[in-house]
This record gives sequence, structure tokens and C-alpha cells, in this order.
Amino acid sequence: QVQLVESGGGLVQPGGSLRLSCAASRSIFTIDTMGWYRQAPGKERELVATITSGGFTNYADSVKGRFTFSRDNAKNTVYLQMNSLKPEDTAIYYCYARRFTTNYWGQGTQVTVSS
Repeated sequence: QVQLVESGGGLVQPGGSLRLSCAASRSIFTIDTMGWYRQAPGKERELVATITSGGFTNYADSVKGRFTFSRDNAKNTVYLQMNSLKPEDTAIYYCYARRFTTNYWGQGTQVTVSS
């Protein structure tokens, strides 16, 4: 079992920054892949970024160069630093973990980019 708790969402102006956090209930070394997905109103959930236990990251083309995925192993926490935010980044952001063959999801945190 893996419990995930996100934090850090909110309202930000275009061009601004936010950092999302996701705390896992177990060592992230025991988790094969962690990631962030997002879902905008009326749209399907889409991948934002993932990181493997070996540290390899993958980003959606729409966020490359603007978002950075990092982790703090000691705190069992991963982060998504989001810079140069655009209105189209507005969505609920979900933390994701995959361990063996089971997927786990956080409760989601709202990110709104608006002036």
C-alpha cells in the first residue's frame, strides 16, 4: 500500500510559479515510478511528468523546459516545480505512484492560472 498526500496548489498569475509536493507513506526507493498527472475540466487525465526509482525523468512536451520533477529521498517526498505557468496549465494535479502492478493516486490539488 502507498498513500500519497499532495499540497502546494493554488491561484497564480500567468508567468508565475508554484511548487507541488507529494508525500508518500513509504520509502520512495520501494516505489517503481512516481509521477504527476493533471485533469482539466472536460478533458481526460494526462501525464505531466514521471520519475523512476533510478532517477530517470520524463516530461510531457507541453511542460518541458518549464516544469521540473525532483525528489527528497529522506522525506519520501517528490516535488513538481512549475515555472512560467500558462492559463492552459489550469487543472487538478494528481500525484501517482506505481509499485509492482498496482497504481496509487493522491486526492489531487487544484492549480489555477489566471489574471
